[in-house]
Amino acid sequence: MKETKINLKITENIRKGVSGTVLLLPGLLVALPVLLLITGSVMDQYELEELLQPLFRERGAGEAFRYISWRLVPDFPSFASYGKLLFLSPQFFVLFWNSVKMVLCILAGQLLVGVPAAWAFAVYQNRFGKLLFVLYVVLMLLPFQVTMLSSYLVLNRLSLLNTQNAVILPAVFSTFPVFLCYGGFRAIPMQLFEAARVDGATERFLFFRIGLPLGKSGILSALVLGFLEYWNMMEQPMAFLDDKALWPLSLYLPEITWERAGFAFCASVITLIPAAFVFILGQDYLEQGIIYSGLKE
Repeated sequence: MKETKINLKITENIRKGVSGTVLLLPGLLVALPVLLLITGSVMDQYELEELLQPLFRERGAGEAFRYISWRLVPDFPSFASYGKLLFLSPQFFVLFWNSVKMVLCILAGQLLVGVPAAWAFAVYQNRFGKLLFVLYVVLMLLPFQVTMLSSYLVLNRLSLLNTQNAVILPAVFSTFPVFLCYGGFRAIPMQLFEAARVDGATERFLFFRIGLPLGKSGILSALVLGFLEYWNMMEQPMAFLDDKALWPLSLYLPEITWERAGFAFCASVITLIPAAFVFILGQDYLEQGIIYSGLKE
């Protein structure tokens, strides 16, 4: 009996080890580009020149083809590129604050527009409610390339092109936060609302004192996903903004040469930090959003 328990424990440990290894390998592959970015951002420019030389130098006639090489641990670590980016590149901070402004305005607008819309779809039932919500879902599935021309024409007619409002306003009325918040509100038992109405609760009381506290997981998941999407947006500002001073940080990419490769690595790392921070803080709410998006009527 004792030997059987030992064998079972060994088998369980082997299974855990195999499962951990199987999951670790894809994780390393996903994390490898980030590791390369961090490593490249702390390399000296001469070391980068040595490693990236085959990429930037033209190959002569009869010269053998060479691949670039890389070191996970720099031989000559240097923070000169970070100093140059943070203290000698004002255009970087202009685009950084552009991103902060646009993302915060978009998320605030989605709270004011999307949350009440989701509440209305989830709580107030009528003949056309489900049909309208299905239309919302269909609009959510349309890629930006499909709606770009119509959005461009509307924004041009409103004289909003080449302003940050051309990026902010269409995103405020996005259907995706409505979809996620709807799932959070639908998870609340309808009997709770009926009981509150019987006790004399007003609709405003239902929304602010019951709906928002109990449906906050769906709202927060929409905010987290919205931040990750709009912090990294590229297509909308490229289509609607001509003035580069209005661009977000996601479009900041200096001309890459071997002399500025470390500078580009640093810019990518700093751009990644806010998104990674928000993802870590909102990981639990992301899971709730996935659950809500799979709820059936």
